[in-house]
Amino acid sequence: MEEEALGEDYPMEIHEYLAAFEGSLDSVEDMLNCMMSVSRSDLQKLDPLEQAKLDLVSAYTLNSLFWVYLITQGVNPKEHPVKQELDRIRTYMNKVKEAAEKKKGPTAKLDKAAASRFIKSALWEPKSDETPSREHSRHKKRKS
Repeated sequence: MEEEALGEDYPMEIHEYLAAFEGSLDSVEDMLNCMMSVSRSDLQKLDPLEQAKLDLVSAYTLNSLFWVYLITQGVNPKEHPVKQELDRIRTYMNKVKEAAEKKKGPTAKLDKAAASRFIKSALWEPKSDETPSREHSRHKKRKS
């Protein structure tokens, strides 16, 4: 009976998609409830970089949900100000990522020119007027 009632509301071909969508919505609701259950005073204990990451993820999540809402209402979100807001948040996410990398410390980068000079000076080169065969013969004469 339930199958028949569901079939009247929407085509049965999309039933699996709707069930998956409902499961995704439940997951989002659980995550949001978890985030909202943490008091702001507990969040103040985080270092500023972690606070910035959390604030940006929260803002991005809410704007993404609003993006999906606009789609369900038949509005093109690419032409809505929410797109600029998402782009702005992404820009700040990249800035926070760069700050986190700087906080880790400098990364070793290879200076190719310096490395080639170092290797070149470390390798032995015969003098221009002496060839290896002459020098080899000189050593033989000294030994005799």
